[in-house]
Amino acid sequence: MRTVHVHITEDIPRLAQMLLDNLQLDPAFKNTGIASNGKELLEQMAGIPHLPDVVMMDIQMPEMDGIEATLQLKTRHPQVKVIIATVFDDEENIFNAILAGADGYLLKDDPPEALHRAIKEVMEGGAPMSPAIARKALNLLRRSPQAPRAPASHDLSDREVQILEQLSKGLRYRQVGENLHISTGTVRKHIENIYRKLQVHNKTAAVVEARKKGVI
Repeated sequence: MRTVHVHITEDIPRLAQMLLDNLQLDPAFKNTGIASNGKELLEQMAGIPHLPDVVMMDIQMPEMDGIEATLQLKTRHPQVKVIIATVFDDEENIFNAILAGADGYLLKDDPPEALHRAIKEVMEGGAPMSPAIARKALNLLRRSPQAPRAPASHDLSDREVQILEQLSKGLRYRQVGENLHISTGTVRKHIENIYRKLQVHNKTAAVVEARKKGVI
């Protein structure tokens, strides 16, 4: 197996070092850097000459959490694999991580061998998950309706849908405004309306909810 380049995104230094130590147990893996939050990760991705093959992604981080970072990273660089490595095993985080584009989902207390297998599996096109996560993911699927549903009513204006489409690409408010020829203040006002109509509280949740409803 060729060398796999792995980037770590973790805000707690002790846990970042633990992941790094686990990676270094297998000579097939090479660390390309450590980011302390999603925003820093995206900045690092824009500044390094060669993108990593895999990003190990925490969920709860300051500045930008792992769900939004995954969404933005996969929008910009879909070839980069993302494996969530977190302590959160609740269904909401699992669901949101999958919708954001995560390729795998591990728990931080999994042994190093599980991490090594997961990286190799994701590089072969698999979708590795800790057993506990896989069970919950199956439960989510079992509770999903078998027949396709018509898109739910959302009461969003055409402009609000356009803004959601822009946000789903990971663009900042200023970039959205420039693309749609409106001010940043107008973008923010539309986003406030979007949050109210979709009953969400952040950009990532808005994009996830819009996709669930078939809006974008």
